[in-house]
Amino acid sequence: MSGKTVTRADLIEAVYQEVGLSRNESSDLVETVLDEIASTLTNGDNVKISSFGSFIVRDKGGRIGRNPKTGEEVPIEPRRVLVFRPSQVLKDRVSNS
Repeated sequence: MSGKTVTRADLIEAVYQEVGLSRNESSDLVETVLDEIASTLTNGDNVKISSFGSFIVRDKGGRIGRNPKTGEEVPIEPRRVLVFRPSQVLKDRVSNS
């Protein structure tokens, strides 16, 4: 799977090959895991996957920004952002590959 973006279909195929579930069961498993992660993040809670990393929800406050083209001040509304912090194990794997 190197050299390209990993898709849901790739994850489903990997589960099918490695675990031995049927393709439908593999699809249901991948969808359930991704839905649970998305649901947890939507609720404002963080997700930590051991030896992989953490998905952290942060609330950014409102501020005054500047339009770089015109220099005009523009208010930026408060918003919620998603940050991924890789674990040291993942960082080591990526740097050694």
